[in-house]
Amino acid sequence: MDYSRNRTASNVCLPSNVKFSQGEHPCDNPGRGRAESGISPSQAQWPARALTLLFLTLLCTCVSAQNTLTLTIQSRKTNQPLAATEIFAQETGQVYTTGRKGVATIVTESPTLTLTILATGFSSRQEIITFSQPGQTVTIQMVPLQLDLAAVTVLAEGKKKASLTRLRAVEGTAIYAGKKTEVVRLDALTVNLASNQARQIYAEVSGLNIYESDDAGLQLSIGGRGLDPNRSASFNTRQNGYDISADVLGYPESYYTPPAEALSEIQVIRGAASLQYGTQFGGLINFVFRKPNPRKKIELTSRQTVGSNGLLTSFNALNGTVGKLGYYGYFNYKRGNGFRPNSGFDSRNAYLHLDYEVAENSKISFEYTYLDYLAQQAGGLTDAQFYADPFQSNRTRNWFEVDWQLYNLRWDHKLNDRTNLSISFFALDAARKAIGFRTNRVSQVDNLSAPRDLIAGKFNNWGAEARVLHRYKLGERSAVFLLGAKYYRADNAAIQGPGTNGSGADFQLATNEFPTFPNQSAFTFPNRNVAIFGEHILYLTDKLSLTPGIRYEYINTSSEGTFRRIDFDLAGNPIRDNEFTDNREFARNKILLGIGLSYLPSEQLEFFANISQNYRSVTFNDIRTVNPSFQVDPNIQDESGFTVDAGVRGNINQLSYTANVFGIRYNGRLGEVLTPEVRVNAAGTETPTGRIIRLRNNIGNAFMYGLETLLEYRLLDNKTERGAPYTVTAFANTSLTRSEYLSSDIAGVAGKEVEFIPLLNLKTGLRFGYGNLLGSVQYTYLSSQFTDASNAPQDQRDNQSGIVGEIPAYGVMDLSLSYRWRKFSFESGANNLLDQVYFTRRATGYPGPGIISSAPRVFYFTVAITL
Repeated sequence: MDYSRNRTASNVCLPSNVKFSQGEHPCDNPGRGRAESGISPSQAQWPARALTLLFLTLLCTCVSAQNTLTLTIQSRKTNQPLAATEIFAQETGQVYTTGRKGVATIVTESPTLTLTILATGFSSRQEIITFSQPGQTVTIQMVPLQLDLAAVTVLAEGKKKASLTRLRAVEGTAIYAGKKTEVVRLDALTVNLASNQARQIYAEVSGLNIYESDDAGLQLSIGGRGLDPNRSASFNTRQNGYDISADVLGYPESYYTPPAEALSEIQVIRGAASLQYGTQFGGLINFVFRKPNPRKKIELTSRQTVGSNGLLTSFNALNGTVGKLGYYGYFNYKRGNGFRPNSGFDSRNAYLHLDYEVAENSKISFEYTYLDYLAQQAGGLTDAQFYADPFQSNRTRNWFEVDWQLYNLRWDHKLNDRTNLSISFFALDAARKAIGFRTNRVSQVDNLSAPRDLIAGKFNNWGAEARVLHRYKLGERSAVFLLGAKYYRADNAAIQGPGTNGSGADFQLATNEFPTFPNQSAFTFPNRNVAIFGEHILYLTDKLSLTPGIRYEYINTSSEGTFRRIDFDLAGNPIRDNEFTDNREFARNKILLGIGLSYLPSEQLEFFANISQNYRSVTFNDIRTVNPSFQVDPNIQDESGFTVDAGVRGNINQLSYTANVFGIRYNGRLGEVLTPEVRVNAAGTETPTGRIIRLRNNIGNAFMYGLETLLEYRLLDNKTERGAPYTVTAFANTSLTRSEYLSSDIAGVAGKEVEFIPLLNLKTGLRFGYGNLLGSVQYTYLSSQFTDASNAPQDQRDNQSGIVGEIPAYGVMDLSLSYRWRKFSFESGANNLLDQVYFTRRATGYPGPGIISSAPRVFYFTVAITL
């Protein structure tokens, strides 16, 4: 993290813990660069005295003497008010944002205020205000930037110099004190945005393992610290604070990924996020979209990209503010042939955000998201096939379709100077369909006259989340607490059965034509969830804070439906056909606890630590979907455990650094292991089949631990008026991770390494700029990793499955360039610059099964204009 990221052209240097964004409250953290706290209400007698204290603190204000500054920000050129101007007050350590009338109010006990003012399109400014009376009104005028400033200067003036920062202790109605948080700012990156190139976008986020199976970024699959990357299911995935995955409880996979061109930042909060956002071990990923321009009625951004393998993307966005109404919307179209045969795709994505300022302290917003894409899947490869030709395909009839619609209605309200309230209603109406020829013998030739395996899922869910964050005084110290509640309801459905024997994207059931197809089932999955959570910042001294938290969860996951079991003789003729009803319900109550610690001996240095319990509910959808590549134990149980972090972050002159150790205890970890297959007949008798299969169940208890570091050094930094400005920054993001299965009921697992964990995960590179030219070059290296709990080695001669074996080490280099000319920008680059042949995934289902090759060297070129 670059702790000098807010140094502007006028040499205004902000403290290390400042990140500008809207929504910070003026009473946050008086007198410090962070939120402060007093005695936790839990120390009082419960429940009477705690409830009384809560009621009184919600009504009371500070009793000590206060000064109030009413600040109006205007343009010197037009004398018009500047909305969305961000003001950092050194004495309070907080950022304040002007409203539609260009006004911000700052309440403080200090007799003076040292202000740093940043407005997009204007030169930064620093002012010192001395109070001559308790209430004071000041007007400050900002000087517009010259239109011909170099891109390097605009980058600095726009406070976008650092690509990675972190969240403040308190933001909006959320508490992040003592947690490991990482924020990727997209405007600070020079990368392949059109293709959502995750390897570049998340280059400075520690310890991420990324599946790279397409060259267009249709789906994001990331995991960290030994968690399965498949469709980012180990994270709670949100956009603008609300859930976007298929089913947060029963099927937490993300088939929809927002386009990077529409995002302002990506927030990553590690396992300690379990108390506020959900119980997942991975933590939270929150995609934050761009906001309406408060100073224009209409603004157009158009980005057109062409690339290798017939890639074409068109991103077009409109935004602006008309009176009290703000809007932002885009349409994004993608198509391409893919880098393998039979891997073309066609995608359409639209988004609309509307917000209305009901009053100066109240805003209502509505969002709608639509995604529809169809992709052909080239199938997986065996090891022998991969090393013979990594880009071949022997599947011509496999298709995948996604239809995703998201809705959100949100109300943000400031009850008083010390209390913020947010209420969010969200809903999902979505479907996912897959059809194709799947077999655990990946090299087997597709019988083009046989029916294909069809899997279809329908996801309908909705929920509501309310949060209240209150600041108050206990004795000499400030305090902040958060209370929240969430209700979630899902009614999903899944079917599996025979598809047509054609070759096109036909997702209709063909049961009448193929009644004895072996994999047939129809289920509904009604899931219910109620959660209540709270966190409280407690200051022991001016520099040391504790943040305890608690989350209560009621979870009820169910499955209702039928499946067929058809037995065949050796000639392939059906001899038994039975239909079974399988209704299950699993209700449980869970309490998760956690605590964080933050110690700031100076503004340039922070020590942090946290420990939080985690939990992941069983996924019934996986149980009832028959996969020829592996079987699922129908008695799998929930996973539980905890995550712990401890580290330091700060800066020394030109060097910014973050270093931390972590540990994850994973009880009942779900995984896959090779085991003899057993068939159970209708009478319940088990009979060995003689085959070795891949079984998914609760493997055992595991522990993962490691060291994560991020170093960033500004080698060159010259923004003087003489000559073109230039900058060069080097970074190194390193993760060293070890793991072990501590115990297991399965023979041969205890003592083995946990899957999906490379010992070394390194991402390093340079970011540079000269005048209007910006660029980045990076190198990514991951050491080898196992893909199953038995630690099966790779066999390059294997020509059967491609599902079993380790993933070899690989290294990849990327280059991206950008040049700005007037209102245009031109971007180009190459991903996998050295054209390495590698793979990151052994798929057990779609898009395989088998090895999924990663993309060879690809080029792209983008033309963008903003009007």
